[in-house]
Amino acid sequence: MSVFIDSNIFVAFANKRDRDHSKGKDLMNRLRRGEFGQPYSSDYVFDEAITTALVRTGRFDAAVKIGKIILGSREESIPSLVRLIRVDERVFEEAWATFKTGRFEGLSFTDHTILVQLKEFKIDALISFDTGFDGLAARIS
Repeated sequence: MSVFIDSNIFVAFANKRDRDHSKGKDLMNRLRRGEFGQPYSSDYVFDEAITTALVRTGRFDAAVKIGKIILGSREESIPSLVRLIRVDERVFEEAWATFKTGRFEGLSFTDHTILVQLKEFKIDALISFDTGFDGLAARIS
């Protein structure tokens, strides 16, 4: 099994005041135990997660914490949690073409890149609190 982790999972985990903090914490623990197989995320989700954490908490350390969870930290012996995949030109173009149709109203451009990467990498499920993905991808929350 493989899963793709959306930014809201990282943000909920790092922000104790987030309404989904306890669920985010539980999902992160399950991910660390390998319950969902290989976890993936993307450079766009990385950007969205650290930026959102910084804005919502007003704390630089919360954003850095998320970055270290995603990327790992050699200095602190923190292993990376996910295999980070990049949004390349083909993924970008396909996501943009779909985004412009307005067919999936409510999904961000980053969400559209996630849908393309789920298909491209044959990832089984998406771990996300975003109900906008329902009916488009198998979602764990």
